[in-house]
Amino acid sequence: MARNIVFSKVMALLWLSSIVFTQAQPRPWSAFQAPKELARKLTRNPQTLSLASIDYGQIVHQTPFAVFEPSSVSDISDLISFSNSLAIPFTIATRGQAHSGLGQTMTRDGVVLNMTHLNAFRNGSGILVSCDGKSPLGCYADVGGEQMWIDVLHATLKHGLTPLAFTDYLYLSVGGTLSNAGINGRDFRFGPQISNVLELDVVTGKGDLVTSSMEKNSETFYAVLGGLGQFGVITRARIMLGPAPTRVNWLRLLYNNFTVFSRDQEHLISFNERNDTTAADYIEGMLLLNQPPLDLSFYPTSDQQRITSLVTQYGIIYIIELVKYYDNNSEARVKEVVANLVKGLNFVPTFMFENDASYEEFVNRVHAEERVLRLEGLWEVPHPWLNIWVPRSRISDFNEGVFKDIILKQNITGGISLVYPMNRNK
Repeated sequence: MARNIVFSKVMALLWLSSIVFTQAQPRPWSAFQAPKELARKLTRNPQTLSLASIDYGQIVHQTPFAVFEPSSVSDISDLISFSNSLAIPFTIATRGQAHSGLGQTMTRDGVVLNMTHLNAFRNGSGILVSCDGKSPLGCYADVGGEQMWIDVLHATLKHGLTPLAFTDYLYLSVGGTLSNAGINGRDFRFGPQISNVLELDVVTGKGDLVTSSMEKNSETFYAVLGGLGQFGVITRARIMLGPAPTRVNWLRLLYNNFTVFSRDQEHLISFNERNDTTAADYIEGMLLLNQPPLDLSFYPTSDQQRITSLVTQYGIIYIIELVKYYDNNSEARVKEVVANLVKGLNFVPTFMFENDASYEEFVNRVHAEERVLRLEGLWEVPHPWLNIWVPRSRISDFNEGVFKDIILKQNITGGISLVYPMNRNK
């Protein structure tokens, strides 16, 4: 069995972000230099500037000179063209949901491009679902770069369809995640979100609106996807869709040995063909550290004490999260498929736990956690985190050197740690 595998280790939520390009301006420029139609869409309202100077990470703070609120894609082109016309162009930072970690949606003394403002002028055309055979699966959605993935989910579910790839948190902009990668536990079969895009409209650093795909203007297409926003502003993405399941069978398997844990994960993602109905639909892994308070809300109350004892005994427990999607047509077989997937796995005996949930409840599960954190005043706080891609050959060293010798032995609060393998060919 081929082992073309890369591990991803994520601290806290995924880093989804920003677009920054053109040369930095050493001092504030004057809005009076802007053409009249642009100037009226630039705001220097103190509250607006204050909001544009923070992001989800709440570590970096930079105040822009102005915030630009476009009412059309051509406004974005005009803004970039105007910047380029100056002797010293100003910096433009694109802001969607501002879920960047280190200020990527900000610019000091430049202009923040508020993409969310564009949605008000779409007249209901921000998400359009089509089934005309132009996608490998027959259906796709044309989505504005400012749209949130949660809204894409809701719009496509009305047609019995769903995007093939999400991030774990859905209140993020389409342009933001596609400027990074967009990863979660589906990637071993479908690849990240950027592998499930058919076409893009992009306003380039020259101010040109370019339609690109694998066949047309492909250099722009591949540069922008995962390009960290350095090659243009995504204003539309054509997203591949597939049939939407209605329910999920959701398992967590507990391990006290990292080598066994990682080997079982690699076994599970070896079944990775897109049309394989016997494969898992979602595989992630996480750590349960001996650091109170333990989040055991997934598990039955009657089992929480013995799980706590297991964590106390070993210091770290490793969890495989295995999910199988189903609908009315496949409900009768789902238990059999899951039993075959679990057969031969070497988790701690009797420490397999199972829940059943709606598809929407599962893919939007992080939002439920967000609501709890907001009530506790723990959402609007600094969020340092890190995504690391570790070669399979060194992942055991990473466990010993980082998880055990640093986080556990030095009692460093690690937040959420996700550990799961991905296939290189996806």
